Order: sequence, then C-alpha cells, then structure tokens
Amino acid sequence: MKPAHPTLLSPIVAGCWRLHQWGWTPQERLRWIEQCLDLGVTSFDHADIYGSYTVEALFGEALALAPHLRARLQLVSKCGIQLVSPQRPQHRVKAYDSSRGHIVASVEHSLKALRTDHLDLLLLHRPDPLLEADEVAEAFEHLRAAGKVKHFGVSNYSPAQFELLASRTNLVTNQVECSLLHLAPLHDGTFDQMQRLRLSPMIWSPLAGGRLFTGEGEPERRVRAALESVAREHGCSAATAAHAWLLRLPCRPHPIVGSRRIEAMREAVAALSLPLDAPTWHALWTASTGRPVP
Repeated sequence: MKPAHPTLLSPIVAGCWRLHQWGWTPQERLRWIEQCLDLGVTSFDHADIYGSYTVEALFGEALALAPHLRARLQLVSKCGIQLVSPQRPQHRVKAYDSSRGHIVASVEHSLKALRTDHLDLLLLHRPDPLLEADEVAEAFEHLRAAGKVKHFGVSNYSPAQFELLASRTNLVTNQVECSLLHLAPLHDGTFDQMQRLRLSPMIWSPLAGGRLFTGEGEPERRVRAALESVAREHGCSAATAAHAWLLRLPCRPHPIVGSRRIEAMREAVAALSLPLDAPTWHALWTASTGRPVP
C-alpha cells in the first residue's frame, strides 16, 4: 500500500481571518500564538486579503517579538483574490488572478508582512475560470526552488478543478467548507478524492460560523439537540462533539478554529480524544439532514 502523505499541519489549525477585529496589542497577539502552541495547535491559517490585506502584518508584528517561535509553527497563506482596497489602489474591481506574476508578487507581500523567509503552505484561494494550469505550475516551481514556499494546495476547488491542477503540479490539500450544516464535500466527491490521494483536507467554518449554537432554523435546532446529547454522554462540550464528528471522517481533515477564545481551541483539541462510533456519527448526520440514511 502506498504510504500516506506526511502530515504537514497540526491536527487543529488556528484561523487568523478575524485577527484584525480583536483589537489586541502585539503582546496580546503573541500571547494567543503562544497559547495555541502550548495546546499543540502549531499551524496558522492566513490569506493575503484577510482584514483587507492587514492581518498578515498584525501576525508578523507579534511574531517579531519572539522570532524563535517561527521554528515551532507552520504558516499557511492563500492568494488569487484581488480585493478593492486602500491597501491595493491598483485594483479596479474584485477579481481573481492566478497568473504567475500575481502569485509570486502575493507571496512576496505575505513573506514581508509575516516577517518570515518562507511559507509552509500556499493555497490558491478560489477557483479561477481563467486559470492556466501550466502557468500556475511554473509559478509554484519557481517559489519552491527559491525556498519561499514548501508546499502547495488549493481552497474551495471541486474535484475536477483539483484534478486539473494536480495533473501539472504537486498539491497537498484542498481547504473547503464543511460542518454539520454544510455536508456537500461528503457527497460531491471532494472527500472521496482526498482519501483516494491520501491527502488531508483543511476545513473552514467547522462550526458553521457559530450557527450550530446560535441559529434558529429547524436544522440548527435538530443538530444542536443531537450535539448536546452526545456532549452529555461523553462529558464534553457540544463544540467538542461537533469537531469530533468531522475528525471521524476517514480523509483525516484538519478543522480550522478561528477564535480569539483559547477555550474554543481547547474544545477543538479535546475532540482528538473523542472517537465517535459509527451509530453516533450517523445520528448526527441524520439530525443535519432531517432524514435517516437511505
């Protein structure tokens, strides 16, 4: 049997999307990074556009206070979306750009902002209808050879889109949305493809942006009740049960937890020690869909 691809990321990934909203000093940001590392959450997910092109610099400013920590963590970033922003006055309209020039320039910006000499993983943020697979492969090879990016992947790609780019260059992950309120990757071939290739997807919005616990729709109410039942049975939080449901998937996903609360990180990490049996997993799936398995 072909060996699995080596693990590049910590089982739980810290999401930095909202870092600019937290109003923290550089020292407070550093403390958050250190607390994540203490929990074994060593991977940090960024994108060049987060915070209208400001989040990477906020993180880099904090990391510069303790540069020795760089060796203990993995930096992930994404590129390929052009936002209309005061930080990028040359952008006339929101658009995608997967050209070699844009990819390389985006990485240079990210490295400078994060105050590092390399990214551990770079993802193309969204599928681009104008993507030229050979040109992207050339950009990736240039960055790899220069030592500026170690590994490459994509985000929000369909299996066919992943297959196209993977035919030209080595990809190690697909970062997609999945939760008990968003089941599409379980049924559209995304996770089947990851398992076939022995790759682990990254999962954004694993708690459905908080709707699992705040939503008032019928699916949210059903799922919440089912999660609370599992939580009572196992003596854990409902959030831990929700993460455990994802971690039970055989494609071995990496949930991204984008919270300023260290307790939220602890709840996610606790899920690593909560292996759900198949009946419990399917009971939660049934709560989401509102119907039993076929």
